[in-house]
Amino acid sequence: MTLNKKLFLLVGNSGSGKDSLINEVVKTWPSNLPQIRIPHRYITRPPHETEPFHSVTKETFDQLQRDNKFCLSWHIYGLDYGVSCEILDWLNRDHIVVINVSRSIIDHARKRFPYLKVIFVKVPFAITLERIKNRGRESENDPVFRDRVERARKNQDFPTADFIVKNDGPLEIGVQKLRNYLINQFS
Repeated sequence: MTLNKKLFLLVGNSGSGKDSLINEVVKTWPSNLPQIRIPHRYITRPPHETEPFHSVTKETFDQLQRDNKFCLSWHIYGLDYGVSCEILDWLNRDHIVVINVSRSIIDHARKRFPYLKVIFVKVPFAITLERIKNRGRESENDPVFRDRVERARKNQDFPTADFIVKNDGPLEIGVQKLRNYLINQFS
């Protein structure tokens, strides 16, 4: 594996704005740099307008896993998540790959992709709580909602991150910090 491959994994609590940051960086990415690719994740939950992903059944997910279609996968909040191995082709074609993942897979991912960089999206707990409520994926009585909130309360830092983006103000500020970090990887 070459060290010039650009793979970035974004981690952060539910509601920290990972997808929003990624999407806005792509919109404003300099055309003279390699293209950013963002794989859709496969998730075993119904579709939701707040997040682009491939909604699959547990059976379909398990079959994709058996067929080695995922380069990264994890289980959290009672759901299975997978990232297609299409990222390998993108990396080999010198694209930048940015993926929203769970912090639980970072150690495994670092072994498989030793050149990757981890970016932690940091948001104070009170803001995170409001964002989780406002996006409306689960009701406040849902055990998954409570799990997301408790995990956010316990995980306000990620000491092994290569970079931290504070995303507690206007989105444009977090986007600028993330974009600048990614651009600096080319200098």
